[in-house]
Amino acid sequence: MTKSILVTGATGFIGTRLVENLLHKNHMVTSLVRKEKSAHPDSKTVVGDINNKIDFGDIQYDCVYHLASHTPLEKKKKILYKVNLEGTKKLFESVKENTKSILYVSGLGVYGDVGGKAVDETWPYNPDTEFVKIRLEAQEYLEKSSKEIGIKFAVAHFGDVYGAGGWFQNFLVQRLLKNTFRMPKGGEYYKGFVHVEDAVGSLITMLEKNLLEEKYIVVDSLPTTFRDFVNYTADMIGIKHPGNVPVFLAKAVLGGDLIKLLTTSMKPSNKKISEHYEFKFPSYKEGILNTITELRQKKFLK
Repeated sequence: MTKSILVTGATGFIGTRLVENLLHKNHMVTSLVRKEKSAHPDSKTVVGDINNKIDFGDIQYDCVYHLASHTPLEKKKKILYKVNLEGTKKLFESVKENTKSILYVSGLGVYGDVGGKAVDETWPYNPDTEFVKIRLEAQEYLEKSSKEIGIKFAVAHFGDVYGAGGWFQNFLVQRLLKNTFRMPKGGEYYKGFVHVEDAVGSLITMLEKNLLEEKYIVVDSLPTTFRDFVNYTADMIGIKHPGNVPVFLAKAVLGGDLIKLLTTSMKPSNKKISEHYEFKFPSYKEGILNTITELRQKKFLK
């Protein structure tokens, strides 16, 4: 059944692919973008900024996917607060008369430092970075405000999303090729990864199967250490494994929140979402192999 969808963050790493896949499945998609030329040519375009009230006219949406936000690379708390929290509040005011449901995309940082334990959706939220505290406040605002007026609300907590493009290509692979990538704490912490195709596939499944009043952890089926993930990537492109970097140096370059999120160890479970969605890449090994093949086809790698 065709749905009418609004996607914020429609030109980002995940948003671009979400729009493409929704259109491929014949859904009617509206992309909220800052510049009209950046939108997918087959989607309807609304030009606006979530920091300002946006007039959606009489458009009615079955679901709003809210992906737009600053990342932990932004070190200024005022900017994070303005965009990730205040911007979310203004977006809600803009869409509350125009949508039946909201699907908020978040991360695993909401669970805080669990000491490498297995985590599922029953774990309490306990964020320990300013970035995630602000994001969680935005989530709680949306959930409370949605329920007050009868809008369905769901959350997807993604692991580290990788694929051709994004941080995997532009931060990891490029630096591996230049021999400038180093791992804080030697990479000895467990992470949950998810290929971007499975991240998008899960979001669409939540829409099409009406899983719009739940919270889901979205990761593949094989938590692994960051070291093993990085070293396997290096093996696949035929270069030596990278060395390590002291945490204090990594924080000086990338910021404390990002390094805290990176080095927090947990083993997240995808059991709940797997009851509804079959992963194309059940482990990071299949996903990295697919991504490296795609990068070679695009001539990014030899």
